[in-house]
Amino acid sequence: MAERKAKMTNRQRIEALLMREKPDRVPIWPFAAVTYAAYAMLSIADTYNKPKEALNAQRKTSDYFDWVFVPFLSYAAYGGWEFGGDIKWPSGEFSQAPTVTRNPVEMEEDVWKLKTPQVATAGFVPIMTEFYKLSAQEMLDNEPFNVMAMIGGPFTLAGNLCGPDKLAKWVIKKPDVAHRLLRLATDHIIDLAQYFMETFDLKDGLAFTGEATASNQVISPKQFEQFVLPYLKEEHEKILDIGYKHIYCHICGEQNLNLPYWAQIPYGNPGIISIGHEVDVETAAKYFPNDIILGNLEPAKLQVETPDKIYQATKELIEKGMKITGGYVLSPGCGMPPMAPIENMMAMTKAVNDFGWYD
Repeated sequence: MAERKAKMTNRQRIEALLMREKPDRVPIWPFAAVTYAAYAMLSIADTYNKPKEALNAQRKTSDYFDWVFVPFLSYAAYGGWEFGGDIKWPSGEFSQAPTVTRNPVEMEEDVWKLKTPQVATAGFVPIMTEFYKLSAQEMLDNEPFNVMAMIGGPFTLAGNLCGPDKLAKWVIKKPDVAHRLLRLATDHIIDLAQYFMETFDLKDGLAFTGEATASNQVISPKQFEQFVLPYLKEEHEKILDIGYKHIYCHICGEQNLNLPYWAQIPYGNPGIISIGHEVDVETAAKYFPNDIILGNLEPAKLQVETPDKIYQATKELIEKGMKITGGYVLSPGCGMPPMAPIENMMAMTKAVNDFGWYD
């Protein structure tokens, strides 16, 4: 297949989509801190607790694979440490992120005593701040944003305070306790959004939100409507009121039955909707016609399948994504696996270079 010559940088491709214009080619934008470590000879733990080394690893890997680069530093279990619990840094071969070893909430009584922390000194926040102070110093040709405010979602954060299983039980048996945790989580998220805006002056900035614990694998759509939708809607409205122009929202896991509720939430002008492999990209486009769809190659396949199968799966996904009128970006359906073979990453990129060009 004849090689096409790029007319845009990766930064310009994302900027075109944000202006509701068509880029020359489908961009590749993974959020994958642990994969960056593997190709930069950095331990997974160091991608979280050594900001300078982590940033350099992300830059190096994005440049090598011709990916969009947006600095990213956070972890799915955010909240447990920040509200007073303990975490463990990743250490095993397939461990991808810090995990909570002691929740700040163990009993119902703890919920009523719990208070939101001081943002600037809470848990992981000083490490994120150091990371983004470094990333804010330059803007590269493949970098449309040099700071992405890592904010998260209320239900997932609330689950990290007490454990997702306990939160799911309280949703059914003690809804007032669940709502109290969600109130605390939402207040902290809004404080965090304000802190990032004031610290980095993020005019036209990008905020990252998302929900994993709110998937249909954990709660029902009716429970989503009652316990997730009001807090998510409030969070996004206030993020946009603070001054963020775009929200990158990761709708993680099996959320097909929740999509009518997700569609009621504002994401900016436009928003960037990241979906798990469980949600078809064409389905997502119907619910979010005014937003950019980002997704959604199955992460497990990137680690275990052959390069030929990754190439074919990427081709099929691109063919669907390029039909989306609001704009499309190729990405895994969640974080890139830490030990995904280099051949699979190259096969994914090659498929985009072979089939992802717009006429």
